[in-house]
Amino acid sequence: MRSRLSEQRGFTLIELLVVILIIGILAAIAIPSFLSQKNKGTDASAKELARSSAQAADTYATDHAGSYEGLTLKVINEYEPAIQIAAGNNNAYLSSVTVSGGGKGYTVVATSTSGDTFTLTRNEKGEVTRTCAAEGSNKGGCPTGSW
Repeated sequence: MRSRLSEQRGFTLIELLVVILIIGILAAIAIPSFLSQKNKGTDASAKELARSSAQAADTYATDHAGSYEGLTLKVINEYEPAIQIAAGNNNAYLSSVTVSGGGKGYTVVATSTSGDTFTLTRNEKGEVTRTCAAEGSNKGGCPTGSW
């Protein structure tokens, strides 16, 4: 039995260091990818918030003879209480609403927790455009400037 115990050997220090080095390299590659996915998720939340806000704005116009005149953040929140209109709780929020074209168009801007902004604009002809602005080098869900 003693001969068996003396024959069993563990890993050398060099072998352990090599394994730790390999794990460190893999972690350095994987962590930025995971962070990018998190930013894409928060940006998707802001995009959905912009779409929901546009839908609430259209409902408002239906109630007001097709006019967006008088549309504000507070009004959108009254039409859809689930829309957050101030930063907090680490959620995306609707940061601004503006009426254009003499009450025939609007612009809603949603801001994600990563700082990216997503703008949905409906002009007086009813054409909808979607643009985004990424904060710094973080592209998240805004790689091309539109969504």
